Amino acid sequence: MKVNREQFAENRRRILDAAGALFRAHGFESVTVADVMKAAGLTHGGFYGHFKSKDDLIVQALSHVFKQADTAEADWSNYVASYLSPGHRDNLAQGCPVAGLAAEAIRQAAEARAVMTAGIRHEIELRSRSSPDCTDRETREAAIGSWAAMIGAVILARLVDDPKLSDEVLEGTHSWIRRKDGK
Repeated sequence: MKVNREQFAENRRRILDAAGALFRAHGFESVTVADVMKAAGLTHGGFYGHFKSKDDLIVQALSHVFKQADTAEADWSNYVASYLSPGHRDNLAQGCPVAGLAAEAIRQAAEARAVMTAGIRHEIELRSRSSPDCTDRETREAAIGSWAAMIGAVILARLVDDPKLSDEVLEGTHSWIRRKDGK
């Protein structure tokens, strides 16, 4: 059965949404093409009409996830609070793709690593807005350091099996960033 262009685009979006959530929740290797297509509500046979391979799906899903996440929070303190929240920690499927997939993306094809690099670069540039009290270099270093601390905190908070320590990692990193920012 042929589908029109609008339905084709909608099906592709559903596949990318499903893949992005499944990859973040379970990792690249644990998710099959069949899992993605089932989660998207489509048959496995339609996959190759949209993607050349699972590697192609990984690249396209990462790009899709980064585009969705590109809702620049205007207020840095709100962004930090949201990022370092138990809700973000606990929602792997909708969380930050860097915190959720960085360790696995290292072992992916060059194209997937390039998408991750572009997403990281964009985030650093977004957070490196000039400050009247700092040089551009100091502002960029602060953005890199703060964001790296935030990613690391979410990874550690997800990793530990002690809920109290997990919360402490998030809260401690949030407090450190607020003090560093003078707030």
